[in-house]
Amino acid sequence: MTAPPEHLPHLPSSPSPFMDCSPPSECLGKILIIDDAPTSLVLLSRLLTQKGYDVRAVTSGASALETVVSLQPDLILLDICLPEMDGYIICRKLKANEPTQDIPVIFISALNEVMDKLKAFAAGGVDYITKPFQLAEVLVRIETHLTIKRLRQELQSQNARLQHEITERQRTEEKYRSIFENCLEGMFQLSLEGQYLSANPALARIYGYDSAEELMRSVDTRHNLYVRRGRRAELEVYLHLYGEVSDFESQIYRKDGSKIWISETVRAVKSPDNTLLYYEGIVQDITERKHTEAELRYHRREAEQLLLSILPQSIAQQLKRKPDTIADTFADVTVLFADLVNFTSFSTRVSAVELVRLLNQIFSAFDQLAEKYGLEKIKTIGDEYMVAGGLPTQQAHHVEAVAEMALAMQQVVHQFKSDLGEPFQLRIGINTGPVVAGVIGKKKFTYDLWGETVNLASRMQSQGIAGYIQVSPTVYERLHSKYQLESRGTLLVRGYGELNTYWLKGHKFKK
Repeated sequence: MTAPPEHLPHLPSSPSPFMDCSPPSECLGKILIIDDAPTSLVLLSRLLTQKGYDVRAVTSGASALETVVSLQPDLILLDICLPEMDGYIICRKLKANEPTQDIPVIFISALNEVMDKLKAFAAGGVDYITKPFQLAEVLVRIETHLTIKRLRQELQSQNARLQHEITERQRTEEKYRSIFENCLEGMFQLSLEGQYLSANPALARIYGYDSAEELMRSVDTRHNLYVRRGRRAELEVYLHLYGEVSDFESQIYRKDGSKIWISETVRAVKSPDNTLLYYEGIVQDITERKHTEAELRYHRREAEQLLLSILPQSIAQQLKRKPDTIADTFADVTVLFADLVNFTSFSTRVSAVELVRLLNQIFSAFDQLAEKYGLEKIKTIGDEYMVAGGLPTQQAHHVEAVAEMALAMQQVVHQFKSDLGEPFQLRIGINTGPVVAGVIGKKKFTYDLWGETVNLASRMQSQGIAGYIQVSPTVYERLHSKYQLESRGTLLVRGYGELNTYWLKGHKFKK
């Protein structure tokens, strides 16, 4: 939302091609604005500088490409309609250049058609803001993408450190294995009854005994060695079937009662007439390797959790198996848009930290509702929340599930108060029909929806009334037998003409 004329900042009569707003002492990040509109340049530059960002602004494509290389900004705000070359070309050039390809680019343009947005994402943009923009929306989107960038950098750094540690550990083990092989490996001969016939000092050390003689007197492998009951019997079954077993991993008790992991290679020794005489083999302590593997699994799960926090589970699994373009058509999906009414004016009265904290609390409550009703959160756009039912996994009653969530959202949002003590209200719109869904991006992923169903759901919200849930005729047909729906009458819907729309009021019958 643009400010009233009397509140617009004073603009220079002819903007310079390169604007520099000096940042405060504590900088939250470097942002480059590429826009030839003086109003947008000054407004965004002053706002972001006041919020703690180091802001640079240019007005042409050539200047932008030169500035990006020298400045290396953390994020770029890019207009589409520019002199010399448009924003699509600039973005593609940035993504084709290794030093700049990882910088997130948010398109900010007056172009509002679906194809304009698709071209922006295809060029490498991570987000799209439509002019006239809301300042709070711009701030939240910038903070969101900078946070995602930082999280990915931290995860990559953690994985690199862990991989380096594992590699160094493997090199160290390989270096000393050949030198100390005899003393590191335990060797033994074992009777058919499970008693040690012989053992070397290395085996005694592995098991925590002072000598091989003490080990042979104290340990009965069938009763007091293996942690898991029946493990020794499993080993004997394999030896009976195959005659030899390699890398048989088990947990065993040491003398002091502590547990370690060992790997055994054992073979059955037989007489010339094929009579089984005894068993012999070698033992290695693999406890450290097991701990390393557990640590690696832990960090891998952390990486997977990060991916699941961005994408639906089925999409994340598909992306890991086959990292190609993921796009699907769904014939029946219900889409909900919800907007916090008067949140823009609230955002001008509170700090950025307080603004994001409250948005996080409200949207986290909505996330819990989405999980409760089996719906998929798609994204947040400033103070707007988008959720869908019926994808990526089909859902029989997704229209009803979205209706239940909409009614619950109205109850939940009243629990939150503005700085003036007034409860917040939602303007909600719902539509159902076919959509296209897919993953946008290569390194920074976004799961999003497109199509007329999405557009009309957005219109139901934007042309609704605070505190009401407006639904399309298609939703009315699916819900009117179970829910109270009140006709709003004929509404001139931008892009669709006159439509009969309805207010969702609640359940028709008490449950």
